[in-house]
Amino acid sequence: MNINKLNIRFVIAKNRTRKDGLSPLFCRLTYEEKRKQFATGQFVNFNYWNSEKQKLISPNIEHNQINTQLSLIRQKINQAFLYLQVQEKNFDVDDIFRQFKGETLFKEYGLLEYYEMYLDKLKKLISIEIKKQTWGKFSYIKNDVEDFIKSHYKKSDIKLKDLDFNFIVEFEYHLKTVNHHKQITINKSLQRLKKVVKQSVIQGYLDKHPFEEHKPKKVYPKIVFLTQEELDKLEHYTFQSEILNKVKDCYLFCCYTGLAYKEMFELKKQDLITKTDGTIWIYKKREKTERNFSVPLILPKALEITEKYASESDYILPRLSNQYFNKLLKEIAHTLGISKNLTHHTARKTFASTVLLSNSIPIEVISKLLGHSKITTTQEYYADLMPEKLSEQLTRLKSKLK
Repeated sequence: MNINKLNIRFVIAKNRTRKDGLSPLFCRLTYEEKRKQFATGQFVNFNYWNSEKQKLISPNIEHNQINTQLSLIRQKINQAFLYLQVQEKNFDVDDIFRQFKGETLFKEYGLLEYYEMYLDKLKKLISIEIKKQTWGKFSYIKNDVEDFIKSHYKKSDIKLKDLDFNFIVEFEYHLKTVNHHKQITINKSLQRLKKVVKQSVIQGYLDKHPFEEHKPKKVYPKIVFLTQEELDKLEHYTFQSEILNKVKDCYLFCCYTGLAYKEMFELKKQDLITKTDGTIWIYKKREKTERNFSVPLILPKALEITEKYASESDYILPRLSNQYFNKLLKEIAHTLGISKNLTHHTARKTFASTVLLSNSIPIEVISKLLGHSKITTTQEYYADLMPEKLSEQLTRLKSKLK
């Protein structure tokens, strides 16, 4: 139940005194530092009005009737206030007034209240349109929003209609300074929150999107990948441990195909299709974007690895958990004297940068092979490498034009 107090006060508008000496009496409601004032329909002589006692002090019948009317107004307002408190919903001073007047209240959701409803609907789409992980990402953002509202507004929730540009600015600042999130994580959080709020606009609970003009800080993450020298060093090194050699093979396979961990882990013989020209292709669906993609198994090392493990099971490669795989990669990097923080994902980056981009494969082709939904995604990630290739191409052109 909401425990904030409601202040009811009757005030005289002396500046609007009529010729007969009577002034209109207004009722002023104050709740959560917001006011609502309305006319009571009563006119009184301010010489007889006791502001402290909130009533007319002269003992005549007319004044007694006015005092009775004011008492009834106060009583009805308190009843309206109590009714809204019992509902355990968020409300403001305008809602109290509308309830007092007997008007039907338009359903006004709180941000967290609406967010919870959004999550409930989203949950029903798991395994139909979305994956459980997607629902989870929206869910933990709600927890961050809830913490922010409690910290910044000292409330359990705020109304959707009270959202403004400043909310998203302060929330971004909160994620940076309190949660200590990196900008790329913050951008994802803001993106998901904006999607929820945009849905409330579509459903008519907000007139316009309060965050529409907000642009989060652009992030161009520095990609980690193996250079050609490091890739050659890994390829020609044989470990004494069998499990390390398996991890090495799986990692190299992804360096020459660009597969993400989940795609590598679930790669089966049935995913390999031999075309009429004898070329073997991988046909899969990207776990992250659910877009179909295809990669030719042309590069010798990738083909060699598939043949090495061909008879073991229906799966193409040895299967290790992502956590264990990355742990062993750290050991491999240490052994080879590679100071980079190697994870499985760096194999995908190595494929795009060292194997493809450094060998003058067009960015459009790289985007297709990586299964990106937009070419701009590929361009943003590999922008740092592209000027080098541009310079190289211009140098070649210069030599031709001599």
